[in-house]
Amino acid sequence: MPGGLAGKPADVKTLGQWWTTLNDPTLMRLVDRALEGSLDLRQASARVREARARRGISAAERFPTLDASSAIAKTKSGKITGTGQENELYTAGFDASWEIDIFGGVRRSVEAAKADLQASVENLRDVLVTLLAEVALNYVEVRSLQTRLSVAEANRDAQAKTLQLVQLNVAAGEVSRLDLEQARSNLETTQSQIPTLETQLAQAKNRLAVLLGQTPGALNAELGERQRVPVPPPEVALGVPADVLRRRPDVRRAERELAAQTARVGIATADLYPKFTLLGSIGIEALSFPSLFSGASALYTLGPHMRWHLFDAGRIRQNIEVQNARQEQALIAYEAAVLNALKDVEDALIAYGKEMIRRQSLLEAEQATRRTVEIAHNRYLAGESDFLTVLDAQRSLLTIQDQLAVSNAQVTTNVVSLYKALGGGWTTVAPEEAGRDQR
Repeated sequence: MPGGLAGKPADVKTLGQWWTTLNDPTLMRLVDRALEGSLDLRQASARVREARARRGISAAERFPTLDASSAIAKTKSGKITGTGQENELYTAGFDASWEIDIFGGVRRSVEAAKADLQASVENLRDVLVTLLAEVALNYVEVRSLQTRLSVAEANRDAQAKTLQLVQLNVAAGEVSRLDLEQARSNLETTQSQIPTLETQLAQAKNRLAVLLGQTPGALNAELGERQRVPVPPPEVALGVPADVLRRRPDVRRAERELAAQTARVGIATADLYPKFTLLGSIGIEALSFPSLFSGASALYTLGPHMRWHLFDAGRIRQNIEVQNARQEQALIAYEAAVLNALKDVEDALIAYGKEMIRRQSLLEAEQATRRTVEIAHNRYLAGESDFLTVLDAQRSLLTIQDQLAVSNAQVTTNVVSLYKALGGGWTTVAPEEAGRDQR
């Protein structure tokens, strides 16, 4: 494996709070605030509460229902068909019903609702994994752009000094104005890069603020001081592919969605068979209020009820076919989630390893170019080379330093992406909440 990566089992605690391994206090504070203020996280939490309530609705179907009712009615019959007298009727009572779940329709409904709840919990965890990674990635981008700004400004200042030196030489008649214009062009080219970097930096800060649930610009003062890109840990434990599939919330969610849809096939199949319900009622009925509570006013009914769809023009069987097709779709989605999880890890591994090689080459190139600039400058002062050599060396140094700053950030970015691909971070959900949601 590339340097810094190990195939040994990943430490669960480290993976659960992987951002702490970057040893950046500012990043840690931003993550804590994102966990409290993220709108995406709050929305996902609301979906969990909805799914939990829906599970409660389905679970309630296993128990009898009891209704109370009372009524007072005044009636009068016509003289042609009746006596034409006015009567009052007073009633009160309780009605109860209980579906005997012989063919498992209710049980499968509860099973589907429970799987839906578990899928919503995994969705919450997936949002959490994505949120933590996005906070870290945008923070790394902020620090990278600050580093690139410092590089551009340092080169601008060095080129401004060179321009002053050339102006003195032109005034002394030692060099032509061509050297002066070339030096000015080199300085202005470097200067032109600074506004673009400042724009990108402001946009990165705004994205980070929105991730924290704050207004754009809220982090400008807090992130105003320039700092280096956080350094990734010297070694990242990857574990084995099976560990990834067990940890990834998106894979776990797809598996729960498949389980829910499998249960819905059972719900649809149960409609092929009769439904048995035990019905009962007890109450009192009288023509006058005083006699309502006498023993003679009592009445009750009790008995089983059966209902069976004998003909529905194929609706039930077509619904079963619909649910089977949806189950097949859920299975394909699960298989796709597994493949994408493995692909994400493999892509992150390749990106990390190749960027480490590139970064080492840039480090060596940056050192060599620094020496080139120094030698070219000294030879120009001694009159041994033209000014174009100095300009080319300065431009090369700026380009390589900028690429090195980008590469340093990309190494950390690739490590963050790797932690995200490994499914790191979702265990920050409160353990009692996770346990309660899985029941």
